[in-house]
Amino acid sequence: MSLLTNLFKYHKTPLLFVLLSSIFYLSFAYDLVRTDIIKLLLLYTALFVFAFKIIKTSGFYFRLLVISAILFRLLFLFAIPNLSQDFYRFIWDGRMILEGLNPYLYSPDSFIENGKLPIAQAQELYNGMGALSSSHFTNYPPINQLCFAIAALFSGKSILGSIVILRTLIIAADIGTLYFGKKLLERLKLPSNRVFWYILNPFIIIELTGNLHFEGVMLFFLVWSLYLLHSGKWKWAAVVLACSISVKLIPLMFLPLFFWWFKKGNVIANEMKQSVSMKEIATSQVPHNDIFKLILFYAIVGITTLLLFLPFFSMEFINNYSQTVGLWFGKFEFNASIYYLIREIGFAITGYNEIAIIGKVLPILSLLIILGFSFFKQNNTIPKLTTSIVVVFACYLFLSTTVHPWYIATLVLLCVFTNYRFPLVWSVALVLSYLAYSNSSNSENLWIIELEYMIVFAAFIWEIVLKKRIRI
Repeated sequence: MSLLTNLFKYHKTPLLFVLLSSIFYLSFAYDLVRTDIIKLLLLYTALFVFAFKIIKTSGFYFRLLVISAILFRLLFLFAIPNLSQDFYRFIWDGRMILEGLNPYLYSPDSFIENGKLPIAQAQELYNGMGALSSSHFTNYPPINQLCFAIAALFSGKSILGSIVILRTLIIAADIGTLYFGKKLLERLKLPSNRVFWYILNPFIIIELTGNLHFEGVMLFFLVWSLYLLHSGKWKWAAVVLACSISVKLIPLMFLPLFFWWFKKGNVIANEMKQSVSMKEIATSQVPHNDIFKLILFYAIVGITTLLLFLPFFSMEFINNYSQTVGLWFGKFEFNASIYYLIREIGFAITGYNEIAIIGKVLPILSLLIILGFSFFKQNNTIPKLTTSIVVVFACYLFLSTTVHPWYIATLVLLCVFTNYRFPLVWSVALVLSYLAYSNSSNSENLWIIELEYMIVFAAFIWEIVLKKRIRI
């Protein structure tokens, strides 16, 4: 009671913005069609303004911000995702597992086109997921599949029930990210309130909680792994990092960046001395320059990941999974930047879409950037490591043929441990990518995409090239 009294007495202004945000989130969740672009833009922009006002006027009052973050997520609990239809495939995969069927071995088309309905509400789920998803094998790793199976187990034959359980898992993961993110910021002697740039970010709430994208679960394991790594518990950090990879494959590309973590000179020990007691240092496993530890770290990550995939393993699985992952580089295109520019040049020269060639060259460029940051930058502290991850992953997205909005979540979280703020700018600007849904063919307006990336590249160059600060 005293907490509520103090909130109403001393925090009337932020509570007003919390109320306004709640109304707007409810409208977003239950009364928005993604083709209504004007309403989407207005709601999205207003929610960012309100989030900024809540944080600013609350004086970073931790309890109020935590309550607000959880409240905003719970408002979506019973909403059907309205900006993505991926959840239909999540439910399909989960129910396939409960039926004893390996979701990696069958595409939905292989059943429906032969008149077979392998799971409850198969036709409804099939119609909902769309032709693109139904024609391909699943690409979701095993812990992601576990979440789908949990939803299927406890929801019976209810699609809404599955949505509620999937959303609860994502909300729980965000609370875990809040916990470990705050603790890690405190250990690094950075302002712990930075974590709210992620937790209260409307983009994160809408895309992850609202649209049921499991980047939130992946990032929970990733930030937990970084916390363990900073604490010296690098073996457990490797296990948890494998769990992150087993939700989404994205952290695989970060593995080379750990090359200098076990560097001699004990920069890590110095970092720990600034943030923990001498007793904690004495009892922790502080990494030293030991190639064996580096190899063991990678081995633990690799073996744990393989063990998690083991229940689904077969030669057919390897073939199907590699084919599906490869499609993202050679077939699909959405909200790209540099790729679209090169594609237009290819059109002008050959008269054809050269995605098959460009889609093979751009990943090589991304790999070279990753290796450059891995071997020529000594990523032996958490701020240095996260800074390299942010830059490397941003470059990877700039070179990608497909950049769905939720891919940016990794940048938004990890930038709180760095001096970079361009991911926060991107989290606002990427709403422009949804203008593709303003027409029935879902075709993109390249002028709109150009506007989005002009904003993003301007912020990126300002910070990375000109080395100037964007102050939030």
